[in-house]
Amino acid sequence: MSGRARLALCAWVATMLASCALLPLVEDVSWLLQVAFLLGIQTVVGAGARRVPLAWPLTVAAQLLVSLVLLTLVFVREEAFFGLVPGPDAFQQFGTLLQSGADDVGRYAIPAPLSDGIRLMLVGGALLIGLMVDTLAVTFRSAAPAGLPLLALYSVAAGLADGGGAWVWFLLAAAGYLMLLLAEGRDRLSQWGRVFGGAPRAPGEQPAGGAIAPVRTGRRIGAVALGVALVVPLALPSLDGGLLGAAGGGVGSGSGNGGTISAVNPLVSLRDSLNVNEDRQVMSVRSSSEDTQDMYLRIVSLDSFDGTAWKPSQRHIQDVPNTFPTPIGLRADVRRTEITTSISAADWYAQDWLPMPYPATGVKIDGSWRFEPVGRTLVGDHGQNTRGARYTVTSLDVQPTAEQLAEAPKPDPALVREFTQVPESLPSIVARTAREVTAGSVNAYEQAVKLQDYFAVSGGFRYDTQVQVGSGSNAIARFLRDKEGFCVHFSFAMASMARTLGIPARVAVGFAPGTPQPDGTISVGLRDAHAWPELYFEGVGWTRFEPTPTRGSVPEYTQSQTPSTIPNPDVPSQQATVAPSDSASASETCTAAQRRLDGGCASESAQTALGQDDDSGWWSPELGWTLGALAVLALLLLPMLWRLRIRGVRLGAHGRADADATVHALSAWQELTDTAWDFGISPEESQTPRKAAARIVRLGALDPAAAESVHRVADAVEQVLYAPTPRPTVGLAEDVRRATDALRASVGRGTRLRAMFVPRSTVRVVWALSARWSALGERVVAARPALRKPWGQQG
Repeated sequence: MSGRARLALCAWVATMLASCALLPLVEDVSWLLQVAFLLGIQTVVGAGARRVPLAWPLTVAAQLLVSLVLLTLVFVREEAFFGLVPGPDAFQQFGTLLQSGADDVGRYAIPAPLSDGIRLMLVGGALLIGLMVDTLAVTFRSAAPAGLPLLALYSVAAGLADGGGAWVWFLLAAAGYLMLLLAEGRDRLSQWGRVFGGAPRAPGEQPAGGAIAPVRTGRRIGAVALGVALVVPLALPSLDGGLLGAAGGGVGSGSGNGGTISAVNPLVSLRDSLNVNEDRQVMSVRSSSEDTQDMYLRIVSLDSFDGTAWKPSQRHIQDVPNTFPTPIGLRADVRRTEITTSISAADWYAQDWLPMPYPATGVKIDGSWRFEPVGRTLVGDHGQNTRGARYTVTSLDVQPTAEQLAEAPKPDPALVREFTQVPESLPSIVARTAREVTAGSVNAYEQAVKLQDYFAVSGGFRYDTQVQVGSGSNAIARFLRDKEGFCVHFSFAMASMARTLGIPARVAVGFAPGTPQPDGTISVGLRDAHAWPELYFEGVGWTRFEPTPTRGSVPEYTQSQTPSTIPNPDVPSQQATVAPSDSASASETCTAAQRRLDGGCASESAQTALGQDDDSGWWSPELGWTLGALAVLALLLLPMLWRLRIRGVRLGAHGRADADATVHALSAWQELTDTAWDFGISPEESQTPRKAAARIVRLGALDPAAAESVHRVADAVEQVLYAPTPRPTVGLAEDVRRATDALRASVGRGTRLRAMFVPRSTVRVVWALSARWSALGERVVAARPALRKPWGQQG
């Protein structure tokens, strides 16, 4: 097997090992076998193109074209010409699949089901990374920079995964990278310089340490590369959400006969929703209830708390029953009233979950929906959402008394274990503050009321939507210290504190009561987006509390010992007093962020905080900055990559016939003079090779062995230029490398770094482009007389 073939095989293996880091993200691993086969074809095409040989742009173009045909055959063959050639319909289907995949990434929890969109993203992304690795490591013969795309692939996987077993995937990716470095061989490894390869040796001299140069140098490069790979992620922005940030998750498989539901992030930009310039109407509600001040519309409950985020647990879903089961824990002697609510969602509001009063007992709605019994929520199946939905919900207005809540017996131990879990990373101040606030309470109900009043009345907390959401396990501790935030902070903090007291708690996300309209409906707007805690009491079930000052309404059953929450006059309410008309033109209220919504104009909050279909589930500013930093880094490395490529071509294999002697000698001389230029010795084109060699030796202060190498290259050039019959000279490439090592050793660290990353000789690219442009202009000028017609000639 030739050296390049071996290197191509190692590039394929390295890409496959790095792709294994994506395995925890999806349930099905069949995509990896597909990647292995398609990537193998891409690698074989590249090897064949280089063997022809084709110029490197044509080699990359051939691999890219074959990859596109393969993706067309696998994913969109029905829309392609002859099942292979992609046309407009095929590219449109590619876009549809990618959009679907982006939606699925934001919708599903890890591990997500392997939908067609997610499969395309995984397979296509792996092929793209494989092409970049193959181009850098094999086509350009530069394995070291090929670690950048491998690192990018691993970083994306590590940023999205939960972190369990991440070291295994890192070791696999690192092993592939080291294999690629070692396969590159001594010729390419020695280009890294004396710091890795050690001092040059005479031909035939054996290494003192026993290890051959490529292995020893590969170990050194590998140690540095792995160190960089470990340190760089610490400096990059985190892709994970925080305690008051991302909540992760998505909607389940929706097969029609079971499946699971876990959660998208319904709280990522809730603050943005509360701070929109104009309160757009999300829904119009008409209810049979006489008192609509308690008309909360609940979307989903967040019941899993890992210390970093509140998010919905993974739950089984089922077909929507005609009548929902009796709410868990609700006794027959608790007063309740059945109400009917008709809801009309805006045409631009695309929500995966169905906003409903809690607890709902039945729903009439068209479309494909599934029922999650624990949270009593409806979730869209196969892309179903609330855009323009019209539906009717029957629900219970549960009205417990304070005495019923105070006398509630202990809940089932299994329920207590599930809904009182708090992570070890939760700061101790949370539990300590909960005990201090509830001191003297005789039951869980009194504890819950004191917690609510602490946040809403007596604790000195201030409602402010401009406060940063925060991240990390100390976010609640900072909120308790600074005492300012919005509904996310209040609900998360109260639920966490209740759990430390042994009270089952979770967080609900949805809409606070909207604004009554003259026609008897209720207008629910973006600024009504809200989060509140739900605490469980046996005999009553999950019970709403309202710790956020100036928001929503304080439940009547919590006012037996405390007065109603009094709005803080220093803090204006964030609720809108007038809802916009249903017929308002979208163009009148569109902003740049709102235009991101497909098919309508909505604020960013409606897409992220309330779970609308958008690409915000997988795209984030942190990811954008990371990809931007990688793009800038790749741009900065272009001069180095070009220089490595040119050096490899000039010193690579040449024919041994007499006819090849001239090309070989001139290439070696060009490389020697350019290298000297990179290290600060500018070329003198007017000098003879002999005088130019003497100048390089003198200015570079070269040792006798290196000086002899420089003069041998100069002699070879004069021989092929002036001898009647040019003869090949053996060892010119080794002479150039020996002179390069000596030049590198004679300069300072700054000059060495500049010669590596910003080599002066790359200006030849600009000269070449300028010459081609001038030649093109001359050809155009020369062609103009031929296009003119002689005087009097009729056309």
